[in-house]
Amino acid sequence: MRATAIHGIQKDLHPTAEASMDLNSASSVVLQVLTQATSQDTAVLKPAEEQLKQWETQPGFYSVLLNIFTNHTLDMNVRWLAVLYFKHGIDRYWRRVAPHALSEEEKSTLRAGLITNFNEPINQIATQIAVLIAKVARLDCPRQWPELIPTLVESVKVQDDLRQHRALLTFYHVTKTLASKRLAADRKLFYDLASGIYSFACSLWNHHTDTFLQQISSGSETAVLSSLERTLLSLKVLRKLTVNGFVEPHKNLEVMGFLHGIFERLKQFLECSRNIGTDNVCRDRLEKTIILFTKVLLDFLDQHPISFTPLIQRSLEFSVSYVFTEVGEGVTFERFIVQCMNLIKMIVKNYAYKPSKNFEDSSPETIEAHKIKMAFFTYPTLTEICRRLVSHYFLLTEEELTMWEEDPEGFTVEETGGDSWKYSLRPCTEVLFIDIFHEYNQTLTPVLLEMMQTLQGPTNVEDMNALLIKDAVYNAVGLAAFELFDSVDFDQWFKNQLLPELQVSHNRYKPLRRRVIWLIGQWISVKFKSDLRPMLYEAICNLLQDQDLVVRIETATTLKLTVDDFEFRTDQFLPYLETMFTLLFQLLQQVTECDTKMHVLHVLSCVIERVNVQIRPYVGCLVQYLPLLWKQSEEHNMLRCAILTTLIHLVQGLGADSKNLYPFLLPVIQLSTDVSQPPHVYLLEDGLELWLVTLENSPCVTQELLRIFQNMSPLLELSSENLRTCFKIINGYIFLSSTEFLQTYAVGLCQSFCELLPEITTEGQVQVLKVLENTFKVNPVLGPQMFQPILPYVFRGVIEGERYPVVMSVYLAVMGRVLLQNASFFSSLLNEMGREFNQEMDQLLGNVIEMWVDRLDNITQPERKKLSALALLSLLPSDNSVIQDKFCAIINISVEALHDVMTEDPETRTYKDCMLMCHHEVPKVTEDEEPPTEQDKRKKMLALKDPVHTVSLQQFIYEKLKAQQEILGEQGFQSLMETVDTEIVTQLQEFLQGF
Repeated sequence: MRATAIHGIQKDLHPTAEASMDLNSASSVVLQVLTQATSQDTAVLKPAEEQLKQWETQPGFYSVLLNIFTNHTLDMNVRWLAVLYFKHGIDRYWRRVAPHALSEEEKSTLRAGLITNFNEPINQIATQIAVLIAKVARLDCPRQWPELIPTLVESVKVQDDLRQHRALLTFYHVTKTLASKRLAADRKLFYDLASGIYSFACSLWNHHTDTFLQQISSGSETAVLSSLERTLLSLKVLRKLTVNGFVEPHKNLEVMGFLHGIFERLKQFLECSRNIGTDNVCRDRLEKTIILFTKVLLDFLDQHPISFTPLIQRSLEFSVSYVFTEVGEGVTFERFIVQCMNLIKMIVKNYAYKPSKNFEDSSPETIEAHKIKMAFFTYPTLTEICRRLVSHYFLLTEEELTMWEEDPEGFTVEETGGDSWKYSLRPCTEVLFIDIFHEYNQTLTPVLLEMMQTLQGPTNVEDMNALLIKDAVYNAVGLAAFELFDSVDFDQWFKNQLLPELQVSHNRYKPLRRRVIWLIGQWISVKFKSDLRPMLYEAICNLLQDQDLVVRIETATTLKLTVDDFEFRTDQFLPYLETMFTLLFQLLQQVTECDTKMHVLHVLSCVIERVNVQIRPYVGCLVQYLPLLWKQSEEHNMLRCAILTTLIHLVQGLGADSKNLYPFLLPVIQLSTDVSQPPHVYLLEDGLELWLVTLENSPCVTQELLRIFQNMSPLLELSSENLRTCFKIINGYIFLSSTEFLQTYAVGLCQSFCELLPEITTEGQVQVLKVLENTFKVNPVLGPQMFQPILPYVFRGVIEGERYPVVMSVYLAVMGRVLLQNASFFSSLLNEMGREFNQEMDQLLGNVIEMWVDRLDNITQPERKKLSALALLSLLPSDNSVIQDKFCAIINISVEALHDVMTEDPETRTYKDCMLMCHHEVPKVTEDEEPPTEQDKRKKMLALKDPVHTVSLQQFIYEKLKAQQEILGEQGFQSLMETVDTEIVTQLQEFLQGF
């Protein structure tokens, strides 16, 4: 861009006191740059965008933009861009406290210019202008912009169609924005606004509604659409005012009058739909208006349930008549039926309408609402609703059956909750049925049982209607499973009715095969005898070979529910494991949709998780297929998450054999946990979990497994919710191969820890310190050397008496490890800290021991308490006066530790250290427990070398006291023992009997 042009605009946008801004010359320069910013050529576009960014903070820039986008002769794209820059400027620079905030003088000019004319001819630009006016209103109305609402009110009265519509559009966006403010002062301002304009808003809406209803029978399509658009906008305004503009709306006659009038208006609009074609813009707008009526009622019920009480009767009558009787035939449409059902559901479930168990404790408003509900939901009404839901709304439609045939995977995704699921009719009817059945189960249970009774025995495969009716009733029985617990002998029904139906292989019977296996899945956790499970597993094996894909997918779902159930028994399942796993794998290969593959993978994961190591003989095919699936799913991160979950369970099931998966497994972990790769946003959590279980089950370290740790440093910098898993991974490497790991990564890891410790939470500090504790336990020589920079931090925490007990406990554990297992390093650390604190080593050691005794109660784990005792006892024997001065404290800690770790043999009356472990100890694994991982085995081997588990505290104390006695002589030693409380000495002697 030419330097002179830039200089010119900057000059124009910086008016001096002597010369006001030349708006026209500034406009021409900005207009030129905006035009360039709409270019498709990046060489032109980028410099223009950069220039506009520089001008954002220049005084006068937004006045120029206003001048441009209100000039209707200019190019539409340029005006659109000017509006967008203006809107962004409001967000960034309109507030007084914002950096480079607009001056009050310029803002005043802009506010006036925005509402001078409501005559924008382009719909998209008009909407953007309305939104930006609303943004300014949010910040300035009514205090700095008191004229906005009066101007809008006057503008919506004009006769000019365009001006009226644009003013109404702006009125709506302003109302919507002001209604969304939540501070108490803002709420009060909106209440005042609503009270002041509600009458006008009602009359405006009524006027446009009446106009539309007159024109629908005689006017042109253009006129009808125009008046309908105004009806919709004025109703949107009323919705915001009605729902958000009053504290106690039931006390306002106009509000309640408007709400009561909605039902009549709804009838009129529904009748209008008979006269409008099914496929035009007017029909779309009409349906949107009808839905908006229902939204007013739903929002009002949600926000003001008590104020809604006078509307309960009318709402129920209206909704039930249109949804469950012939009144709605020919005029209702799916979204309207959904809204009506939601209205019924919200009234049925509303807690404000449910009396307390002690009826007298309920408020009068609650009792009144409850009585209205009870008076409406009579036995005939409930029966008709129940029968109609099941026999009409639960029936599979022609459209659904066609989809089943043409797109079976799409059908299953829709049925199990696809993107459009929550907006469709079927789930809405099912939720309504569940809620009504729960609320009125005593009335409706006999009705449903009667429907069941009429369907005993097989159904003629030629009678499709009968098959669909039975499918619908079975659906109801599944949805109401918890309510029917005491009324249905499901075990008998399964054996005598359902199992035979699963064996009917005719193609036309497939809706029932699918429904029956689904029904069993609903009842499996409610009421299903364990002895019947082998019969069910046999049926599942057969259905996983069904000719119909939908039936197989539904069967896989029921299998997952079965293995997830609390009463699942592995021994019953194992005879069918190979067949089921093979068939599930075949299903996984056959399905093509991402969602379906995820679902089947999830079922496979659940099976692998439940049978654990028993899966090993059967996973070969899956192991070979997953790399291909991973490659194919490069664009489907959620499918890759499902693969990661499957791999987690596979690794756990394979144990040490999972090493054979490393050529595929390790690159997957590498990608999933690399924060520089975009997919990590989706894959990180599962990738870290896979990394962890891979380490836990790894029999030995490999260079590739070690190399992945390069991903850890950026992960620690993230300090995310995954930090705990990261520390578990670090510990996993420590246990797996401490020497090789520390030599490769300790320096960088130590630096990360030093940066983390001052910043993270107490729990995070504990996790860092536990890494040190484990490192020193595994490698007492190399560990302190590698993490030496952190030890002064720990030392200071001990000396200064860290206030958090859990942190102090780990501090003392770390210090104890160094003192007990690397005394020379402890001595050098003491020397270093003596210089820092300007104290002699002996004096500092005395302070450490004193704090150790003082904070011993912070240590709750017996292992750490014994470690403290062993560490301090390791200072003996000694002729050092400071250590002798703290002799009493060392004995006190030792006796307290003895109380924690010694168990008495009731027969011999002798004590034994319960912390001691033997090489020949092999823990027994019950059927319900998972077998030990490779890491569990490593921890066991480590414990067999750990002084805490190999040294008898009893014997250690005895030997240290004996050695101290030899140094001091009998008399000196007795003098030393006299410094210990006599009760402590007595307890010590009791523990040391036999030595």
